[in-house]
Amino acid sequence: MAVTFQFPPEVEKRLREEFTDLDAEAREISALELFRRGKLSHFELSQVLGIDRFETDAYLKHHKVVEGSITMADMAEQDRAIDRVLGPVRR
Repeated sequence: MAVTFQFPPEVEKRLREEFTDLDAEAREISALELFRRGKLSHFELSQVLGIDRFETDAYLKHHKVVEGSITMADMAEQDRAIDRVLGPVRR
């Protein structure tokens, strides 16, 4: 699959100076975000990145991503569930 990003020319120029392979950087960032959102599995992320399971584990650790981490949405839903069961908590 090919994805095209349109940046203003001055932004693209600056980013290309910062990253040796801007296309690979964009692919990696997109794949990591899709993994964080639960849209890619660990295996699929490793395929996109072209690395093995252990390298993927290290990659996720480097980016401070823990599989099964509770998201802010999860925490908000837990708060609502507690409020339904115990009633609203005064803060």
